[in-house]
Amino acid sequence: MTDRLYYTDARLDRFTAVVLDITDEGRRVVLDRTAFYPTSGGQPHDLGTLGGIAVVNVIDDDERIAHLLAEPIGVPGGSMLVGQIDMVRRFDHMQQHTGQHLLSAMLTDEFGWPTVSVHFGDDTNTVDVACEDFDATTLAAIERRANALIVQNRRVTVSFEDAAEATGLRKPSDRDGELRIVTIDGIDRSACGGTHVDHTGEIGALLLRRAEKTKGNTRIEFVCGHRAVSRARLDAELLTKAARTLSAAPHDLPGLVEQQQQRLTEGERERKRLAAELARHEAAALWTACIPDSDGVRRIVVSAAGAVKESEPLAQQLVALGFCAVVVTNAAAGALLMATAQDTGIDAGQTLRTALQAVGGRGGGSPRLAQGAVPDPSQLHVVLESLGFLTPHPERSA
Repeated sequence: MTDRLYYTDARLDRFTAVVLDITDEGRRVVLDRTAFYPTSGGQPHDLGTLGGIAVVNVIDDDERIAHLLAEPIGVPGGSMLVGQIDMVRRFDHMQQHTGQHLLSAMLTDEFGWPTVSVHFGDDTNTVDVACEDFDATTLAAIERRANALIVQNRRVTVSFEDAAEATGLRKPSDRDGELRIVTIDGIDRSACGGTHVDHTGEIGALLLRRAEKTKGNTRIEFVCGHRAVSRARLDAELLTKAARTLSAAPHDLPGLVEQQQQRLTEGERERKRLAAELARHEAAALWTACIPDSDGVRRIVVSAAGAVKESEPLAQQLVALGFCAVVVTNAAAGALLMATAQDTGIDAGQTLRTALQAVGGRGGGSPRLAQGAVPDPSQLHVVLESLGFLTPHPERSA
């Protein structure tokens, strides 16, 4: 059994302990006591060193805690080791976890939104609350209220109480025996095994970044303390950089982005209109220049430098003129697109699929439009020959 020192002293950063068990060729160590917090309750594990070797993971193994090391420890069982906690990481987790307790309690008491689940990440955290109709404008009000509670510097204490007698818990515990209770004076009482600050003022700022609907609930993303300041600084730098490219002030950026988006939409609409008009002119010229075969079908090959799909508008314009079959090829990629007019009686999907399968290629589509590719680009001529497109016909490059 491992004595969990962090239960009673979250600020303990250096300790000594006796090795109870060593496995995994000296990389997995169990101690008689530890200040290292294992991944548990959504809170990430601590980092640091044990016997001078980096601790890369800490695992809660029922009544024992296993420390996974970067390299073998090289000492026998029963040895005394010194553990050193990375307190920068630890204190960050203390800020995030205590901030979540305060936020969850406030959302439950003042908004009637109980917490469904919590996730603590390396960069950001989320709390899912039972709220289906969340108004995004409420986010700022929640943030102001949470920070108002934080600066009241309420005391945060830890107690150990019998589960049968523990009352006033924000969420009832389903465990028996002794519970570890974390209390924020006048705000929250929760059964929790995590690490926390001593007063709410140490949480620092609480920043709510966004909220979104998820599975009938609302997920709120938040960060606390030093992490909140770093995140706000990064956001400000990103906004300033984006605004600088448009020669604008950051507060003007939303309006400018909306204007630019509207211009792009209008420009894309105009580009498509012009491309369609050009395709109509090209199609008319190609269709007129092509001599029909014995079946009265004009067979036209279009060579594409890019994706064959990009030449689909031209192919569609050609077949719209009637009695026409078109194949667009990309010789480098070994890709083909085939389009046929209905009055030709040619099923593009079935015809192209059969021709491709004969050379180990794959493809298919609808009777009017199909696409595929050959495994070896040099086999394109075999496919074109089987499709009847190798007799002299006008050819256009796209």
